[in-house]
Amino acid sequence: MKYSIYILLMLPIIASCRSRQPAGQPDYMTVNGNYVTVSGLALGTSFKIIYKDTQKRDFYDSVMNLFNEFENSLSLYRQNSIISKVNRNEEVVVDSYFIKMFERAREITEQTGGAFDISAAPLFEVWGWGEKKKIMVTPEMIDSLKQYTGMDKIRIEGGKVIKTGPNVRISSNAIAKGYCSDIVAGFIERQGIADYLVEIGGEAVLKGKNRFGKDWRMGIDKPFDGNLIPGQFLQAVVNISDKALATSGDYRRYYIEDGKKYSHTIDPKTGYSAKQNVLSVTVAAPDCMTADALATAFMVMGVEKTAEFLKYHPEIEVFLLYADGDGVKEFVSDNMKHRIVNEKR
Repeated sequence: MKYSIYILLMLPIIASCRSRQPAGQPDYMTVNGNYVTVSGLALGTSFKIIYKDTQKRDFYDSVMNLFNEFENSLSLYRQNSIISKVNRNEEVVVDSYFIKMFERAREITEQTGGAFDISAAPLFEVWGWGEKKKIMVTPEMIDSLKQYTGMDKIRIEGGKVIKTGPNVRISSNAIAKGYCSDIVAGFIERQGIADYLVEIGGEAVLKGKNRFGKDWRMGIDKPFDGNLIPGQFLQAVVNISDKALATSGDYRRYYIEDGKKYSHTIDPKTGYSAKQNVLSVTVAAPDCMTADALATAFMVMGVEKTAEFLKYHPEIEVFLLYADGDGVKEFVSDNMKHRIVNEKR
């Protein structure tokens, strides 16, 4: 979720991207054979779309329009977005983006026993992981805020959001990039394209084959503090296609206060940073919204509860890294093992 997945591009592709563009070709677009790459910035991060198209069509403007629509619905950083208005208790009719996100989030909250919960926004905010800066947090403050969290305190009726009180708020940050990746992937498929990769801020949807006629290859970063450049130090390489992939980790988003490390992964049930020894979770799922949300949930749940969850959800695949003594160990679900092609390089 946070730049933890890295698209592995062979050296010739990298070289072509860095070379001067042909006359008349925009800076955001490169072409290599029948494969087109469109890249840029959106949702506060970077995105990359690679697709096979003999017509070499440019979908940049259409994709940017999709991003704009999506952010108008679910961006917490747009004051006039639907989700911002909901959080300010303003009258607003929610759109299909909002409804689908909300209903899927509710399902995942139930499936994970509350380890994923978009209604925990007040808790995220007080620790400085929302729109506001961190303040001095006390146990009394956490207890007070917990009374406003829980998916039982918010629902949608007749296209409007009904809350039990004005202090109830939601955050889509842990699910939005995955969901938007699904939306863009759906658009690409509707153009008649079967081979493509859509990646937004590390969350990816992968279909068909890459330009070498093989499954797409994704790198998973080593989860150590200071590993700030995606793809520089890899823990594993994954062969994957016809799936979505998302990763969550605590080694890039954290702060140190009074000698104590505070991660961005908050346990919605306790209101504090998750106390598991999980460093990074990569999830493969049928859709990226699910992969994104579950990657966050598994960070909270830990190894044992994640393994138990997988017994009842065979469609989910996991590559999890956790601290054990002085080293890092791997938990790899059986259905993920065949995808690992090159570890610890």
